[in-house]
Amino acid sequence: MVISKSLLLLGGGASVLGLVGFIIYSAVSGSSRPVDRRMAAVRGGDAKGTSRENEAANRRKQVADSLKELENKAKNKTKVSLETKLVQAGLSISRKFFFVAAACAAAVFALAAFFLTGPYGALGGLLVGGIGLPNWVLNYRRQKRIKDFLVEFPSAVEVIIRGVKSGLPLGACLQTVAGQAKEPVRSEFQAIVAGASVGLTIGQAVDRLAERVPIADTNFFAIVINVQQQSGGNLTEALGNLSKVLRDRVTLGLKVKALSAEAKASAWIIGLLPFVMGGLIYFLQPTYMAVLWTTGSGKLLLLGVALWMSIGTLVMRQMVNFKF
Repeated sequence: MVISKSLLLLGGGASVLGLVGFIIYSAVSGSSRPVDRRMAAVRGGDAKGTSRENEAANRRKQVADSLKELENKAKNKTKVSLETKLVQAGLSISRKFFFVAAACAAAVFALAAFFLTGPYGALGGLLVGGIGLPNWVLNYRRQKRIKDFLVEFPSAVEVIIRGVKSGLPLGACLQTVAGQAKEPVRSEFQAIVAGASVGLTIGQAVDRLAERVPIADTNFFAIVINVQQQSGGNLTEALGNLSKVLRDRVTLGLKVKALSAEAKASAWIIGLLPFVMGGLIYFLQPTYMAVLWTTGSGKLLLLGVALWMSIGTLVMRQMVNFKF
């Protein structure tokens, strides 16, 4: 009886200890589950944050690679060919036609200078008509076309933004710009659409736009399109920032033009004043001015005056030609 009672007491004590241990274990394990869930949530948030950081880093790397590629292209193309200049000027003529036109202009200027001043003047007319005038016209047309493109380009980018926001694909937005924009933006986007229709990707076609219109704005546009094509992202936000930058650049250019108007007017007055005064003196006293082209010393003086006037004009042009 004593032994049975002892065993009974031991069994009851062990049961009580087991029950207490089970309760304590359940309480401890139950209280750790929310902690585990919170730790898992924190780890999940950290993983999402890390993935976003990696995505942003990849995009920054792609932008940097695109900028380096454009910089390398600019270094490799320091000398622009005549065909490229003709395309940039919007002239649909060949290299041969340009040289024929330059030769005709050289002949006309040389003949006119020969009858007016003699053989030395004919040589100058040959150089002016064959080299100076054609290149000046080409560069003038090229710069004017780029300026016209800069004025219309922000509106074209905004059309693309509105089209993408409304659900249209990027290709359809480019076609809309190609059909409705003003020149020269319309012809350039028509070239983009034509390139995409013959097998080029939109990024490659836009890269050709940056080559035909070599300005920072088209380079930025090409980078945005290429990054979006390669890694995705919010195209409307990127193009919206680009449009704002383009309009700010145009506004800054207009401010610079307004602030430099006085300096440019002064440069024009200083540059034209010798010719105006010379014309007035010749009109009042022709014989007084005739010694400049009838005597050897007068011709030498005229040559020196022309040289120094050219140098002064170039210096004033650089002083008032503000870059932004």
